[in-house]
Amino acid sequence: MKKLSILLSFILTSAMLFSQEIVKEYKIEKQYLNFPIEMKQDRQMVQFLLNKDTLTYNVIRIAVAEPDYWVFKDVSAYKGKTLKLVFAKDVAGLQKIYQSDAFAGQDSLYKESKRPQFHFSSRRGWNNDPNGLVFFEGEYHLFYQHNPFEINWENMTWGHAVSPDLVHWTELNDVLYPDPLGTMFSGSAVIDKNNTSGWGRNAMVAAYTADKKGVEVQCVAYSTDKGRTFTKYEGNPVVGPTRDPKVIWYEPNQEWVMALYDVAGISFHTSKNLKDWKKESHINGFFECPELFELPVDGNPNKKLWVAYGGSGTYLLGDFNGKVFTPRYGKYRYTYGNHYAAQTYNNTPDGKRIQIGWGTIESKGMPFNQMMCFPTELTLRTTNEGIRIFSEPVKAIEKLHTNKMDLSGLSVTEANVRLIDNKNDLLHVVARLESLDGKAISIDYKGNRYAQLDGDEINGVQTPRPNAGSLVFDVELLIDRTSVEGYFQKGQIVFVNPLANPKKDAGLEILGDAKNIKIHKLEVYQLESIWKK
Repeated sequence: MKKLSILLSFILTSAMLFSQEIVKEYKIEKQYLNFPIEMKQDRQMVQFLLNKDTLTYNVIRIAVAEPDYWVFKDVSAYKGKTLKLVFAKDVAGLQKIYQSDAFAGQDSLYKESKRPQFHFSSRRGWNNDPNGLVFFEGEYHLFYQHNPFEINWENMTWGHAVSPDLVHWTELNDVLYPDPLGTMFSGSAVIDKNNTSGWGRNAMVAAYTADKKGVEVQCVAYSTDKGRTFTKYEGNPVVGPTRDPKVIWYEPNQEWVMALYDVAGISFHTSKNLKDWKKESHINGFFECPELFELPVDGNPNKKLWVAYGGSGTYLLGDFNGKVFTPRYGKYRYTYGNHYAAQTYNNTPDGKRIQIGWGTIESKGMPFNQMMCFPTELTLRTTNEGIRIFSEPVKAIEKLHTNKMDLSGLSVTEANVRLIDNKNDLLHVVARLESLDGKAISIDYKGNRYAQLDGDEINGVQTPRPNAGSLVFDVELLIDRTSVEGYFQKGQIVFVNPLANPKKDAGLEILGDAKNIKIHKLEVYQLESIWKK
């Protein structure tokens, strides 16, 4: 009787839910569908159907009253067809959904008051982890965790942008959408140059996690049109419960290696065809978003080490034979603050190890949220305390330089007179400062401190000196509308922080005992927006 009662209850509940469903049909004639969003409303399930086939599903806070902001979906691929949207419940905002060849707010795109001007951020919605970083045929691809329908985390989808130079970005359509296996979590991408998968020579293959109510499996999808669209492998999933697959090609063994976050560490799997995987080994001590790559030490091609790291930025240096990672040095850390889940590029044309991290910085009051950190080049260099990762902004930032202020050789008093009047909000600062008496040197911007250089500590973190006893500090600052990135000692230690509210109406200031600070180098560049065009 109890089982019958439960069955009847399920049937009645399903019928009630079905009876509340609202179906809207749109004969697609324009490029976009625009949706009104009101954050105080509950999320409701929305199913997107084309010819009875489910394209995807999302939960959306459709407005009841005045929208807080608008989001959009590019539906140009369905022109001439009827797109059916099935909503869980009827609300007033359903009548406001409309088609247009422009999305709501397009006229102010990239001009918003808190829009990063030289860091990538999505046109609309939330973004987090960078995914699928790969170079192919002249384009650096940036896929990323994206909620296209809200400024908070949900609906995990792979967003997509491309760049010819790692600086200027063009956002394209999303490529991986939620499906019956779940929402699209983090992953990576490779170029299958030898057609090991059978999906075509130079197919772009994405490995990603699908999450369904906490059950996470690993899947693959392939693209033969330069990453614009992907076809999910019919045999998914290819690996069981773990997450965040980073795939690389291991040349000596002629096979693929997948590093996966698994049981508080990284598991290593191998495959000949990107479909059939075998677990080989495991190392402990990492959390989320693993990375694995090899770098020369001090530029010496005959002396290399492998790097393994997790989402927080801690890393080990060691050896890797294609199946087992053997640590030799570490664990170390090089990034602090609002920098997380960084990934590096596969298949770069010059062999450089380029990294992009998620800048966990809120865009308050905007119809978008979060950003990507500026791309950096990673190298291994010897310090007086051993071998360490160094992370420096890619040289392409020079493309954004406009006005240059060179204050090298001036006294601190003379330099500050010039600096405090430079109130441009997009700056690239390159400095080499020396403390002659051992006292601390600080750099403030608009009354807030972003560099505290004090003996063997930088911003309160002990940092191995380039030379024992040296009190010379190399400083590089990137100042954008909402963020400040600080690269110290040529990128040996990196801080990413939100730009604080101004405390004073001033530009940059060097503070400390002015008589005992020597300015070896101080160049301040104003930057133009990457969205200028």
